[in-house]
Amino acid sequence: MEYETVIGLEVHVELATRTKIFCGCSTAFGGRPNAHTCPVCTGMPGSLPVLNRQVLEYAVSVGLAMNCDITRYCKFDRKNYFYPDNPQNYQISQLYLPICREGYVEIDTSEGRKKIGIHEIHMEEDAGKLIHDPWEDCSLVDYNRSGVPLIEIVTEPDMRSAREVIAFLDKLRLLIQYLGASDCKLQEGSMRVDVNLSLREKGAMAYGTRTEMKNLNSFHAISRAIEGERERQAGLLEKGKTVVQETRRWDDAEGLSHAMRSKEDAQDYRYFPDPDLVPVRISQEYLESLQARQPEFRTEKMARYKKEYDIPDYDIEIITGSKHMADLFEATSALCGQPKKVSNWLMGETLRLLREQEMDPQDIRVSPGHLAALIDLVEKKEINGNVAKTVYEVMFERDVDPRQYVEEQGLKTVKDEGALRRAVEEVMAQNPQSVADYRGGKEKALGFLVGQTMKAMKGKADPASVNKQLRELL
Repeated sequence: MEYETVIGLEVHVELATRTKIFCGCSTAFGGRPNAHTCPVCTGMPGSLPVLNRQVLEYAVSVGLAMNCDITRYCKFDRKNYFYPDNPQNYQISQLYLPICREGYVEIDTSEGRKKIGIHEIHMEEDAGKLIHDPWEDCSLVDYNRSGVPLIEIVTEPDMRSAREVIAFLDKLRLLIQYLGASDCKLQEGSMRVDVNLSLREKGAMAYGTRTEMKNLNSFHAISRAIEGERERQAGLLEKGKTVVQETRRWDDAEGLSHAMRSKEDAQDYRYFPDPDLVPVRISQEYLESLQARQPEFRTEKMARYKKEYDIPDYDIEIITGSKHMADLFEATSALCGQPKKVSNWLMGETLRLLREQEMDPQDIRVSPGHLAALIDLVEKKEINGNVAKTVYEVMFERDVDPRQYVEEQGLKTVKDEGALRRAVEEVMAQNPQSVADYRGGKEKALGFLVGQTMKAMKGKADPASVNKQLRELL
């Protein structure tokens, strides 16, 4: 039997507000357990929530970027369930009147452009975090995350493969990062993905029974989970068994999913309008002001870079793949006027260090002013390329001022022609065989002599000057 995979997503995104959705507690990641709490986010009797205006602004901005209809009159609802990390015994969410509906995001596929429908986007609060202690055989609860603002983006079941899912999530993440609404770091939980997957016979119109997979914190895990669940469901159907609608947990180490609980429906949560929160009314003027403040997104930025900067298409694609890197590129180029040199540093040393240290581009600490200063030092031949790379590693670690660092460490290029000539003569005297090889026509011998001279000068000579001196003396 040939099966078609049908996939829809529920994507939870933590918003980049300084305070929580219904109180003034900090949303900072980490911190001492239960330090970022108050009576509201710990569900104390008599405490009253007040909506954070910035949460509404981010939610509407994301909806506009995803071509959604904005609900001009919306409310919050209580989703009732009992769990230790849920201090009120309900979660404030939106079921009946979500803030955004009926949008779409376009992705590129092997068959061309494809629209992925957005069923809705709603605002809600996050729950706390349970820590299971195997030594004491108990569970501890940290409410720092309780009340952190989320938007949940619910797609239509429009994706048919892991590749389409990753293309959609990558586009989604970039849209939100460009808006500044979230850093969307999967590894820190600020973007969390639940995958709803079902199979149906090829050509059939009716959907099959779906399962929901949770705890997916990387694109790699999402791809593997989709392939693994597809195989599991296909195996059941081939044996004449039925797929049970349930929530499953994907174990990436095992490469298997495990049943957690039967999949709940809306009625299981006994939703009703929250009596403590007033409805939200959105005016046309408010909508227009947010629309006017929408940033330049990646597609437009790539087109502009192609016109304005003399850099390769591949560089443009990589640089605009991160809002932070694009901002760094533009600001540094404006300061030094050499976009190609800036691009070379980002595409070369920056990407190398990011890979080695397993960092995201948005975590780059180097400031535009310091990168422009480093490029200027190299252009004026105050330091050579090798020294510049050494300095940049320090800048990457703690964003030092390259001019000050070069002065303090005595790394400036030696421009004393007499000292350089003496070093070259000494190297030639110590390596008569290499001198004879070069004079005999072996060009590679020159490279060896250049290297020895640079070593003698402790890396502080200009390689072009060393090369020139050697050729003259040879």
